[in-house]
Amino acid sequence: MDLITNQFFIGFCINFILIYIFCKIPLMTKGGWISAGILGTILWGCLSWQGWMSVVIYLLFGALVTKIGFKFKKERGIAEKRGGRRGPENVWGSAATGLFLAMMTKFNPANVLFFKIGFAASFAAKLADTFGSEIGKRFGKDTYLITSLKKVDRGTEGGISIEGTLASFLGSIFMTFVMLRLSIISTISHFIIVAVSGFLATLSESIIGAKFQNKYKLSNEMVNAIQTSIASIFAIFSLIFFPYFLN
Repeated sequence: MDLITNQFFIGFCINFILIYIFCKIPLMTKGGWISAGILGTILWGCLSWQGWMSVVIYLLFGALVTKIGFKFKKERGIAEKRGGRRGPENVWGSAATGLFLAMMTKFNPANVLFFKIGFAASFAAKLADTFGSEIGKRFGKDTYLITSLKKVDRGTEGGISIEGTLASFLGSIFMTFVMLRLSIISTISHFIIVAVSGFLATLSESIIGAKFQNKYKLSNEMVNAIQTSIASIFAIFSLIFFPYFLN
């Protein structure tokens, strides 16, 4: 009976069944589906169905926005590899920070609010990044290097456009709204913290891409992990230094 009611066991069963049903849909590679199953099981065990659903929504919208103008981006050599299908490196690069914070809610429940805020901010940042990158590469009229505002080609690391930046902001707002509706966060103050942290971290990611990615040969997945960590740190420290936002 304890096994049947265990949240991790429930999460495993639900993820196994759903991945078995939907694995033929070209959203992920085989390794990506396996990684998503592991991620989903742990998230369900730590944050119940709400935490699991928030990441499912992130993965779904991230995959869908990647498909926007895919032919256009492919012709210019700036499309995601594998036709946009996510592999294990994409799953963990995007979700490692959030997964760590979700697990910390079990190990240190006294500070669960901080961990949930950081969790929400990490995925707000990642969806903001995906929205900005994919929509900017397709619809951005002019692309500028964020550190110098020098005009560069579409898809250049650290390049931003007005259209892509606006899409990033909307992506962060949307993912934060999802977190609010699923009760991962619970107040307007939390909403503001998470949305702003997600957007600022996306701008930080562009700076890292422009100044450090090629210099230190950082993979996109490593940069993603850094970006989501920055978002979580922004959000958590906002609560620490501005306790007004705790309410």
